[in-house]
Amino acid sequence: MKFKQSIGAARGLPGLIAGVIGLWLTPALAMAADAPKLDAGDTAWMLTSTALVLMMTIPGVALFYGGMVRKKNLLSVAAQTFAVTCLVTALWAIIGYSLAFTGGNKFVGGFSRFFLDGMGYGAMNGTIPESVFMTFQMTFAIITPALIIGSIVERMKFSAMLWFLGLWSVLVYSPIAHMVWGPGGWLGGDGVLDFAGGTVVHINAGVAGLVAALVLGKRKGLGKEPMPPVNLVLTMSGAALLWVGWFGFNAGSAVAANGTAGMAMAVTQIATGVAALAWMFAEWAARGKPTLLGMSSGAVAGLVAITPASGFVGPVGAFVIGIGAGVVCFWSATYMKAIFGYDDSLDAFGVHAVGGALGAMLTGIFAAKFFGGAGVSDAAGGSVLHQLQLQGFGVIVTVVYDAVVTFIILKVLDALMGLRVAEEDEVAGLDISLHGEQVYEYTGTTGLSMPEAAPAPAAVPPAGAHAGREVYD
Repeated sequence: MKFKQSIGAARGLPGLIAGVIGLWLTPALAMAADAPKLDAGDTAWMLTSTALVLMMTIPGVALFYGGMVRKKNLLSVAAQTFAVTCLVTALWAIIGYSLAFTGGNKFVGGFSRFFLDGMGYGAMNGTIPESVFMTFQMTFAIITPALIIGSIVERMKFSAMLWFLGLWSVLVYSPIAHMVWGPGGWLGGDGVLDFAGGTVVHINAGVAGLVAALVLGKRKGLGKEPMPPVNLVLTMSGAALLWVGWFGFNAGSAVAANGTAGMAMAVTQIATGVAALAWMFAEWAARGKPTLLGMSSGAVAGLVAITPASGFVGPVGAFVIGIGAGVVCFWSATYMKAIFGYDDSLDAFGVHAVGGALGAMLTGIFAAKFFGGAGVSDAAGGSVLHQLQLQGFGVIVTVVYDAVVTFIILKVLDALMGLRVAEEDEVAGLDISLHGEQVYEYTGTTGLSMPEAAPAPAAVPPAGAHAGREVYD
């Protein structure tokens, strides 16, 4: 009996110690249970989305824009796009991400992620590593200034372009991204809806492109000499890559492999196809012929317009947004710049700013449950009218801040280094004058060449032509 009692006491002591240790560890274990945990499915989807969005810029934007310029400037567009991808990658890692997605004030983030300091391997607030979220957002920061290139092609110095878009990325893109998406951001905190970048990416890029086009002035010979596109099949290929990559852009903005991502993908596909058809039929009615450039542009317009709405609207909203984008962006890209006389070369403003603003406003309507949307404004206790006011406020703030800061950046750079290439360089083409390269090498009569024969220029595009674009301008 005494032996058994002594054994029981020996067993009880470790149990007592284990109990004490367990009580001591309980809070820590509870905290660990509440800590974010990586989800393999979400992480895999976000890795894929990141690659898809990067593909939108290189080669998507490079091909889409490159096919529309004259052959003597094709390589310059590719060089600009590739260089911006590399430049913004570095700037985003150094300071852009920190200014956009860390706590600061309502207008801009802080410096806690300067040079990505403190970013480890674990999950952030959601279910993916912060490194993946940072890189995903980096691809958004890359494509936005790349879109601006469409307004400044064929006449801006390569060095000035690098300074302009580098400064713009830090001083305009990051603050707007923080205001809309960042922790404690002003616009997002007030209830402005922008699921994947209608304000942050498209209005931002389009407005900056218009300001840059106005400051630079028109291309030499515009309206007086032919400016045929080098290859519209390149443009269609770029549009197709943008279309595919946009699934990562919109569905990836759910930051999870879930039902919201699924609906975002569905409405993206619907709106894009409908917008391409709407642009095609509008052009067909106005000009007598449907064009490949028109269909490609319409698809991009639909992608732009559905972007802010993609996580909030249903199929009905997607159809309406697609129709609106196709018709409205056809008008803005075709007639508006002819009316006002600015040289938005490849319609960055006409497609991205106008399409982004249209999509942002229609989000306020079709996000309501009545129209099959997610009911975001309903859940917030608001109304369609109230949400429309918020959406309009977000558009106005983005336009004003972007336009003012972009103008200041350009005027300072113009005073310090000049923005525009010399006239003889513009005539020769930027491929040779700035990069010492050309699309084809010429070897007399046996060499490859691409004839630049084109119909006589016209102030107003003739019937059957794609109005207001690069064939006739």
